[in-house]
Amino acid sequence: MDQSENVTLRLLINFLTKSTVMKKTFFLLAGLLILSSSFGTSAILSPKKVNASEVFIPIGKTSKKISLQELSTIDMKSLQSLTGSKMNFAEKLSFKMAQKKLRSSINPDGTINNKRFQKLFERRADTSGFHLGGFALGLLLGLIGVLIAYLINDDKKHDRVKWAWIGCAILVVILIIVAVA
Repeated sequence: MDQSENVTLRLLINFLTKSTVMKKTFFLLAGLLILSSSFGTSAILSPKKVNASEVFIPIGKTSKKISLQELSTIDMKSLQSLTGSKMNFAEKLSFKMAQKKLRSSINPDGTINNKRFQKLFERRADTSGFHLGGFALGLLLGLIGVLIAYLINDDKKHDRVKWAWIGCAILVVILIIVAVA
């Protein structure tokens, strides 16, 4: 072999090993990137399904409680005996329509598939009670802050308004203490 063939062979081997190393490095980095991003994503968990037999509502003047599952299947005479009052024709008709709608919103396994019910139960489940924004509105702005809390409409309006009133009451107490002292 002469010198030029030897150099060409070395360059070819060098090129092939470098391109192979570069390909392996590229695919290794791409695989690590995909793997790390798959650990960084989070699965969206479906909300816990609410069972209709576990949800009780008060019925009538005696406040006897009945589950939604029972309410969807109760007959008219039993309902009238529970409530203690006789229904007229329009009330019977509206009850039957509401009962049919309630039955259609309960799955065969007993879970509620109505989005309004689900949203109501999710909101009640994740409520911590304290709302810093509402408290600050009431404490810093007084009655104007309470009015602002009433004007903001979102899922946490109830907590915001409650804590705005509490903040306003604390502001009044502080003002009374300062005025007396």
